[in-house]
Amino acid sequence: MSDDTIPDTPASVPQGKLRWHLSVMARLRAYFFAGILVTAPVSISFYLAWQFIKFMDNQVSPFIPPEFHPQNWGIPGFGLVMVVVGLTVIGFLTAGFAGRLLVRLSDAVLARMPVIRSIYSAVKQIFETMLAQKANAFREVVLIEYPRPGIWTLGFITGTTSGEVRGRFDREMVNVFVPTTPNPTSGFLLFLPRSDVIVLAMSVEDGIKMVVSTGILVPEWGGGAISPSVTS
Repeated sequence: MSDDTIPDTPASVPQGKLRWHLSVMARLRAYFFAGILVTAPVSISFYLAWQFIKFMDNQVSPFIPPEFHPQNWGIPGFGLVMVVVGLTVIGFLTAGFAGRLLVRLSDAVLARMPVIRSIYSAVKQIFETMLAQKANAFREVVLIEYPRPGIWTLGFITGTTSGEVRGRFDREMVNVFVPTTPNPTSGFLLFLPRSDVIVLAMSVEDGIKMVVSTGILVPEWGGGAISPSVTS
């Protein structure tokens, strides 16, 4: 066998040509996977959005006369538009005196129902906290030592500790929500001294992306390598 051939290949195939062929195949394979990485997130996002629009259309269609169905006009997403408009109108009506009176009456009725009152109260508090402009929920991403010293995890400050829990300590405490990975809707509520948390510069959105991706998506940071300092 001559020096310009590779073992287990015909002697008529030059080594340089075979290497060029393998290089082209490797590049094509890399391009293929790069195409998947680019198109998959976009395709999945549009697919889920389209499924949600179709779901809303199907929920609204039974309340619309057949001759006025948006499907007959070829207008997708009409149900979603109707839901948005309906919620806006409800919000407008409840902003008046009669609307506020009706809301207080419904709250009083639901607060007296044995099982519903617990669920309603919890859900209402969550939405008021998340949607109120004055709330500080999920405004800062922090690092804390959890579950033991020497191990750090991402958390989100949801507010300053108050009530009986605050009264048990002689220093400022904060509420920190530590989400589970990759499902950030569940997690642990911790009460920590403010001096024991490290506030990060990343946004809440970047922090959630990092949690959901199990640390694969890491936001860029131009601060350089420095020793972490604990906020006072």
